[in-house]
Amino acid sequence: MALALTFPTIDPVAIAIGPIAIRWYALAYLVGILLGLAILRRLVARPGWRLTPASLDDLLFFVVLGVILGGRLGYVLFYNPAYYLERPLEALALWQGGMSFHGGLLGVLVALLLFARKHGVPLLEVGDALAVATPPGLFLGRLANFVNGELWGRPTDLPWGVVFPDPRAGGVPRHPSQLYEATLEGLVLGLVLLWLARRPRSPEDAGRLAGVFLLGYGLARSLVEFFREPDAQLGYVLGGLTMGQLLSLPMLALGIGLLARGRQRV
Repeated sequence: MALALTFPTIDPVAIAIGPIAIRWYALAYLVGILLGLAILRRLVARPGWRLTPASLDDLLFFVVLGVILGGRLGYVLFYNPAYYLERPLEALALWQGGMSFHGGLLGVLVALLLFARKHGVPLLEVGDALAVATPPGLFLGRLANFVNGELWGRPTDLPWGVVFPDPRAGGVPRHPSQLYEATLEGLVLGLVLLWLARRPRSPEDAGRLAGVFLLGYGLARSLVEFFREPDAQLGYVLGGLTMGQLLSLPMLALGIGLLARGRQRV
């Protein structure tokens, strides 16, 4: 315990004006979306992209709707179905928290299909663009998880273990797994994708960036799940796998499939 770090005292409410409170988590979503939009504008201005800056506002609407609806529905169905089956109206209470990345990803896939059909843009190009724009939001979202003192890791005796204030954390040092995820899913994966996207786009690139994102996120999430405390209501769901690892398997398979498809076309 002498080596443990004390959880920093950070108010989860970033701005409070009378009864209106804006939390760091909401700001993370907002800033992540704005950063993603800025990346998209620079990306589609490069040679070879069929997406236009004028279409990005419409894309943003589709994606935000997919993230919110898919993320919430994914959390309800994947992580706490029994609870919400008894209290169905609470599934609409987004302000109480509870979002699933994998559910949000499914929502975004549906949004991409609708957007691509409406604008006549290849689905893989839209997926490639969003793959580059997404990591900043993941980075900020995981930092917000840390600020909220939620989704903490398993007990550890490493010197950077953190004692989280939540009574359910047991008052013992735990891995700051939120920061592990912010680093791998947001920072490292984001830099890799920006580096890969630096050159002009060619037809052979279709699906490559999306494949790298899916494979990279799936690997990062699967790795960090070994240090993250499994959800209390679920524990280990299949053969020692957590729900996060289980849901990452289709991402890994799809990412590998997209990259293999690209290599076959070269």
